[in-house]
Amino acid sequence: MEAKKTSNNIENDYSKIAQSSSFQTLLSEKKKFIIPVTIFFFCFYFALPILTSYSTVLNHKFIGNITWAWVFAFLQFVMTWGLCILYSKKAAKFDDMANQVIQEGGNS
Repeated sequence: MEAKKTSNNIENDYSKIAQSSSFQTLLSEKKKFIIPVTIFFFCFYFALPILTSYSTVLNHKFIGNITWAWVFAFLQFVMTWGLCILYSKKAAKFDDMANQVIQEGGNS
């Protein structure tokens, strides 16, 4: 019986938190960051196989025997690391916002 009461309390607490303006702001901020970054990532990631399979645009020489395809492939590593660093910095802000949500939820 005690477990059921605890479950109901958690559900009630979650309902209050989910409806709070600070929680809605957190979700909105995360969505504004994650969706565009994800779209960019997938476009950049799939551009290499698409461009190398269906066109010759990346076959031109960049420097010496290195073609643009190799440069683009290397840039995918740079892009991945860059997005990881960017997300790590944004995650700190999201964590602060989440802590604020938790504090407001505990006070109500």
